[in-house]
Amino acid sequence: MGRKRKGRAISGWLVVDKPAGITSTSVVNKVRWALQAQKAGHAGTLDPAATGVLAIALGEATKTVPYITDALKCYRFMVRLGQATTTDDAEGAIINTNDQRPDDAAIEAALDAFRGEIEQVPPQFSAVKVDGERAYDIARAGDEMELAARPLWVERLDIVARPDADHVELEMVCGKGGYVRSIARDLGAALGCLGHVAWLRRTWSGPFDAKDGLTMDQIEAMAHTPDLGTYLRPLEEGLADLPELPATPEGAARLRNGNPGMVLSASVEYGDEAWASYQGRAVAVGVYKAGELHPSRVFNQE
Repeated sequence: MGRKRKGRAISGWLVVDKPAGITSTSVVNKVRWALQAQKAGHAGTLDPAATGVLAIALGEATKTVPYITDALKCYRFMVRLGQATTTDDAEGAIINTNDQRPDDAAIEAALDAFRGEIEQVPPQFSAVKVDGERAYDIARAGDEMELAARPLWVERLDIVARPDADHVELEMVCGKGGYVRSIARDLGAALGCLGHVAWLRRTWSGPFDAKDGLTMDQIEAMAHTPDLGTYLRPLEEGLADLPELPATPEGAARLRNGNPGMVLSASVEYGDEAWASYQGRAVAVGVYKAGELHPSRVFNQE
């Protein structure tokens, strides 16, 4: 027999407003400890210096993490113009400076190249793997590497404020895999003045918003009490971007066993990805084919 996992078998999402100075993994570990949960994970890493929404999946909700990771996200950030750093943010050492400062019109004109489908090279200090090693480990050893450009969909990138000549505050809505530090670095290069991220906040991620997030102090204060559990949000919120298909009683039973099950559809087409529900609760995610959902993930909700 396999070893029984320690902790409570709870499922759902806990929305956290991550503070600066802590890793995303540390937040997951704290939430798992506070709820005494068997299993936890997060949807989309934030750098230690970054703040904002970090959605923590618990139990069966971890099966919906890819759908939040793939969802659009919104970032508010300040670009410090005139300085390049080793890490492309304020945590790194300054490696180059430039006295040139573009006006608002020049910045607005340059932003157009960063909208839509773009290619961006990840920062040297990133979690990208190079020959089996993390790029940040190679960078910390003092070695430079060639990182391949990656596609990124930028839905929106706008100027929010220009507090002074050295700074511009931006807001970006983008898809999966975006590096805000790369945007700041490449914008500074395009403007001919250099640049890095001074601060960064993720304001929302898919259906989850930072304003609804608990602070680490709140989580600590409610740890190991029923109060913290009242902030759990349903597993189904992680499936907000997929269509819901009600299953028949027989269909739900078949889906729970990993078999195709009959669902009621009025809005999806053959081959579409969707999720099946029964009495309002998620049963499975899969592909719709001729009146049935063919499951790829099955949820074991008590």
